[in-house]
Amino acid sequence: MSDKPVILIVEDEKNTREGLERTLNRKYHIIQADNGERALRLLAEQPVDILLTDLRMPGMDGLTLVRRAIAHESQPVCIVLTAYGSIESAVEAMKVGAYDFLTKPLNLDQLEIVIERALHSRRLERENRSLRTQLDKKFGLEAIIGRTPVMDELFKLIRQVAPSRATALIQGESGTGKELVAHAIHNLSPRARGPFIAVHCAALPQNLLESELFGHEKGAFTGAVERRRGRFEMAEGGTLFLDEISEIAPAIQVKLLRVLEEWKFERVGGQETLEADIRLVTATNNNLKQLAQEGKFRNDLFYRLNVVTITLPPLRERRDDIPLLARHFLQDFALENNRKIKDISPDALAALMSYDWPGNVRELRNVIEQMVVLGHETTLTLRDLPASVRQNERSIPQTGGVISAPLPPAGSIRETNRRMIMAALEAAGGNRTLAAKKLDISRRTLHRKLREFGVEEKQTHAGMG
Repeated sequence: MSDKPVILIVEDEKNTREGLERTLNRKYHIIQADNGERALRLLAEQPVDILLTDLRMPGMDGLTLVRRAIAHESQPVCIVLTAYGSIESAVEAMKVGAYDFLTKPLNLDQLEIVIERALHSRRLERENRSLRTQLDKKFGLEAIIGRTPVMDELFKLIRQVAPSRATALIQGESGTGKELVAHAIHNLSPRARGPFIAVHCAALPQNLLESELFGHEKGAFTGAVERRRGRFEMAEGGTLFLDEISEIAPAIQVKLLRVLEEWKFERVGGQETLEADIRLVTATNNNLKQLAQEGKFRNDLFYRLNVVTITLPPLRERRDDIPLLARHFLQDFALENNRKIKDISPDALAALMSYDWPGNVRELRNVIEQMVVLGHETTLTLRDLPASVRQNERSIPQTGGVISAPLPPAGSIRETNRRMIMAALEAAGGNRTLAAKKLDISRRTLHRKLREFGVEEKQTHAGMG
């Protein structure tokens, strides 16, 4: 098939069909159908860009065809043709999703203009869908990687909270992914088509933060040479994310409290009261409840912010997600840096799983980036790990071989061995023979160890491809 846009002409009058084809086949690839049933069969056989259909036909009428075509996978743009006496039916077709209608006898110049506009509209819609897909992948739940039970509970909570307008407070250590969760809440909410505006409260001087949030009028203070919209206005119809909310000054806390009570505010130096149609999501790596109890944060504001609390676990509390995260970052950075690095060795994975990650996922991401950039082979090994991660490395004797693994500061030899064996199985895609070979132990020893750790046969294959 040519690269020309495909137009399906549906018309029971043969002369009209063939006349339209002669007019349009210079610029478009034309296929024909003499009734609605035949048109649907053609739609099932190949993608169609434009469906050009008469409204009045024997059998299936044009309105029914439009309804079914719009629901089809290829989602053609529908243009209907109608006689002057059937304009009401054409309007009804537009209500169910037709792009436009033309009356007979046709003005062929006008027809070509409408087709070009329809194709342009289709291209824009495809680009928008592609962009939304990319954004969903970057900022939706897909961006929050984890299979552990604690992460499953987190995903359930995000899906439950997202459709509401309730203010959400995200708590977690630095580097746990609080902004990713805020993005996911936004993208799963009815406000997903609106803006997502983020403000990192600790990054701005407090004397500028009020203006940044609420905007200011010309002349409100020295340097205010023109009116400026604040982040509340920019987030209209969408989500405003305030990171490090515990750092805002008491005076701004008062103004923020009023917004949450009345959904109204004024710009700095202004008299006009503005409505705030936003969903507020905040985040902190501090214990906001404790700060409120100590008088360091307004109690009433805390309760307004704390309608729903989402607590993110530190990486050390979900160590079994580390291989998944490490491989995800490896693929991203290998592609970004044009490196042919494809995997991480079991002992390197065991070392990663044994480290406590004070900087959480952000620190792991930085470590994997460093390993990819400086790595020498197609598989990352212990020697590629930064010294800070492998400083507790120790050889642990095992029956049938020696497994080299770092001993976690607060862990046991048994736990280290369990993590290393699970890492080897992960690397081997669940293949026990290959995992035993990687660990330099016999398959029988591996089976015995797995029984000791209470790992069932089906568990070693779950999620490993």
